[in-house]
Amino acid sequence: MLSKLSLQGVWPSALDLPQGRMPFDGYLALSALSLMLIGFVMISSASMDVAARDFGSPFYFMIRHGIFVGLAMAAVVFMSRIPTHLLERYSAYLLLIGLFLLLLVYVPGIGREVNGSRRWINAGIFNLQTSELAKICLVLFMSGYLVRRLSEVRSGWVGILKPALPLALYVGLLIIQPDFGATVVLMGTVMGMIFLGGMRIFQFVTVISVAGVLAYFMAIFQPYRMQRLRSFQDPWADPFGAGYQLSQAQIAFGRGEWFGTGLGNSIQKLFYLPEAHTDFIYSILSEELGLIGAVLIIAVYILLVSRIFLIGRGAEKLNHFFKAYVCYGFGFIFAGQALINIGVNVGALPTKGLTLPLLSYGGSSLLASAMMIGIILRIDFEVKRAQLEALSSSQRRVR
Repeated sequence: MLSKLSLQGVWPSALDLPQGRMPFDGYLALSALSLMLIGFVMISSASMDVAARDFGSPFYFMIRHGIFVGLAMAAVVFMSRIPTHLLERYSAYLLLIGLFLLLLVYVPGIGREVNGSRRWINAGIFNLQTSELAKICLVLFMSGYLVRRLSEVRSGWVGILKPALPLALYVGLLIIQPDFGATVVLMGTVMGMIFLGGMRIFQFVTVISVAGVLAYFMAIFQPYRMQRLRSFQDPWADPFGAGYQLSQAQIAFGRGEWFGTGLGNSIQKLFYLPEAHTDFIYSILSEELGLIGAVLIIAVYILLVSRIFLIGRGAEKLNHFFKAYVCYGFGFIFAGQALINIGVNVGALPTKGLTLPLLSYGGSSLLASAMMIGIILRIDFEVKRAQLEALSSSQRRVR
């Protein structure tokens, strides 16, 4: 009875799978859970002094993030119960929902502006960053499009240029907000998905070149972006001005040395490094846990992303192309955001306001990441179930 119910879409039972196999990818679940819990500990450590100064309680950010961690776990369970064929069926509607959310930030009384950027809508208990959910919606739409138009994508430019319109709408709204970091991640994700769908090398190089030229002009036409590029090249040329944040982050890495100063012993979090518990949480982690801790976090992200792509590859082998492209798209998002955030922290990339997935403080980012993990776990279960059915069918034919 339990096996029958799980086959109808309820959370999978081990009875549906070969003996000894889990109903979900244990490495993926463990790496995602580890990042969430490590993030909770580090955010608690990095935010206490700021919370005590600004809100009168050192536990303000810790309590809020703890609530979001609980909601994120619930989001994983909820999304893992949704059959992927429903996501594929309604992928076009999800595109419109993502577009609606990006437009909603410009509605007076609903949209909220923070530090000159209009990226959030007032959701009552917290501010919802719409770009986080819009990325999920666009990946699901693109996955459905690639399934429907795969032959066009592989045969010429027509199939590649058709999704340019929805992508351009999303990118245009993100640039106006402005949210250049999310724009880069979204464009890279869509191009990566199309490339894995069968885009030719010449076409891929051409698209990358055009996107690079557009990104260059977007940077030089905004004075604050040019200032960030100059400070990125030499933050110590103006360590108390444009290069202040990056120079303080580098001090944090230097203080951490090999094994760190110890949990809770960071000096940079004491009002030296701005946004220590959000965009620069990796710098505080490196200061307190040292190079060893920083490298281990990178290893966990490599494990997370590799498992996502392996699940996608397993779906592709079964010709479940929608599931495969969803995994590839989400894998690109996790990899891109982690790469950019860590690159910014170590001074390898210009400063961008992009969270470290599953680890940084921020309810919108954490919930969106949890939703993606839940969808991937569902895909993994459905792939394993399909493999079992194929095995059972072949055994019956042999008999």
